[in-house]
Amino acid sequence: MTATLPPKVLLTGFEPFGGERTNPSLEIARALNGKRIAGHRVVGAVLPTAFAGSLPALDVLLARHKPRLVIAVGQAGGSAGISLERIALNLIDARIADNAGAQPVDVPVIARAPSAYFSTLPLKTMLRRLTAAGIPAALSQSAGLFVCNQVFFALAHRLATRAKRTRGGFIHVPYLPEQAARHGAAPSMELADMIAAIRLCIETALTTRDDAHYPAGTIS
Repeated sequence: MTATLPPKVLLTGFEPFGGERTNPSLEIARALNGKRIAGHRVVGAVLPTAFAGSLPALDVLLARHKPRLVIAVGQAGGSAGISLERIALNLIDARIADNAGAQPVDVPVIARAPSAYFSTLPLKTMLRRLTAAGIPAALSQSAGLFVCNQVFFALAHRLATRAKRTRGGFIHVPYLPEQAARHGAAPSMELADMIAAIRLCIETALTTRDDAHYPAGTIS
């Protein structure tokens, strides 16, 4: 008798970029790879921090694993906590070059696609549970306009057009302490706390059907 394989969660991180020697999102994906959460097996993978390479790599992972849930994670230096990203924009405006030396300016992620997508993750329930666990977190209305947003938008577009039953979204994490020390004591978070946060977000997404409804926006 063939054993039934558990459904999968795809968790992606990124290579180091911008002169950094590490990337916490990469470490999180590696740490949670193979873990079982709410009856699902996590597949951790690392995407290139490059506009030309990130989306083909994402497509290969989606086709190979056919996940029930996809969470892409990236580094947001200067952030003080977990940033739950709400909106993916169909725009690239790179302030710095990617790891391949490319620096696109004012171009769409996908031509003739919608201007934006909302995350389909239960972000407010995630926020509530992270806060209850003592992990600093907030909703974010912008994932930037670099490779992180490119992957977020492309993922949202692919799920909306090819896999509507699959939830997906993007989460930013802060610097690690050793990174922050090289950036004028910028905010940071221990890796163990980031791993716990992403694990809790995965569990919440897998066990929450309808998101919480409460005010969590900002004035400006």
